[in-house]
Amino acid sequence: MKNKKILELCLAPGLGGLEMFVAHCYKYFSKEGECSVVVAPNSKLDNYLGNIEKFHLQRNKFFPFLPAKKLAHYIDNNDIDIIHFHWTRDMITAVLAKVLSKKKPKLVQSRHMGMTRFKDDVYHKWLYKNIDMMHAVTQQVKEQLEKYIPQEVRPKIEMIYLGVEEPKIDEQKVASLKEKYALHDDFVVGIVGRIEEGKGQYKVIEAIAGLRELNIKAMIVGSAMDEEYLEVLKERVSSLNMENKVIFTGFTKDVNEHMKLFDVLILATENETFGLVIIEAMINKIPVIATNNKGGPLEIIENGLDGILFDGSVDDLRKKIYMLHNDENVKNKIAINALKKVVQKFNQEKQLAKIYDVFEKI
Repeated sequence: MKNKKILELCLAPGLGGLEMFVAHCYKYFSKEGECSVVVAPNSKLDNYLGNIEKFHLQRNKFFPFLPAKKLAHYIDNNDIDIIHFHWTRDMITAVLAKVLSKKKPKLVQSRHMGMTRFKDDVYHKWLYKNIDMMHAVTQQVKEQLEKYIPQEVRPKIEMIYLGVEEPKIDEQKVASLKEKYALHDDFVVGIVGRIEEGKGQYKVIEAIAGLRELNIKAMIVGSAMDEEYLEVLKERVSSLNMENKVIFTGFTKDVNEHMKLFDVLILATENETFGLVIIEAMINKIPVIATNNKGGPLEIIENGLDGILFDGSVDDLRKKIYMLHNDENVKNKIAINALKKVVQKFNQEKQLAKIYDVFEKI
């Protein structure tokens, strides 16, 4: 395995949990052997990875043969053994590149999203027939892949949870941020992720509005995928007279330092496949309140022991925030139990090693 060359492929424009996982894979695989990375030029992932050597490739929705041909040349010129891709929209590029290349590398997909419909048409059968292995990030995703991909073309599927490493916190930066945002004795409710309706930032705003008499502030960390939607949120904050209660930080690389300002983190997505931000909060000893849906939150959190689940409504979210605000003992107990679980079950080094090991099976 040490002699195999791995290529991490991700042409996605954003920088969420999926893209961060690409960065983590590249870092770990480069330490273990040879690994290269292919990203879209000037994408957020491209900028996040910094000055490391990268191959830039622009996705072409209508003429996928063009980027696939370039990728095939890169594969052959660099003797790539395994293409590891993540974004489902990169599937056609990866498969075509494999077909067009002389090397014919193995294809592995890390599936970060659920699957909700059958893939039994000719086009999808051809795609999945050319994929050698799929990595499901939760048990639910694994079950969906087994259900919706026809058995005769279904790749081998491995379920391995994502992981997180213990962060190195810049305490001076934490203090500086606390001063910047004028946080004193405030109880800070944080939500981290792309600002879009599906992530549920509006639920946090509405919940906090119902607790305006308490010393509670909301901190919304992340960049907007749609600036118009961001303006809708800000207008809602204004209409509620909550400008002094809601903080929009915009994009930041200092996510852990911002989390250290939180008393609780909210995951309000209605359908979260995994929820990397949950275990990021857990490693920072921040209690999590997450939507009680199928998938990640239910596989990560034991309700009341190492996290809190809510039914997705603003009313229930408000009640759960109020409970943690009023009971310091429960809040601290959940934080301690969450840290224990994430260290035991979601250690990044161990989880990436498992993924690296399964590459030997293809």
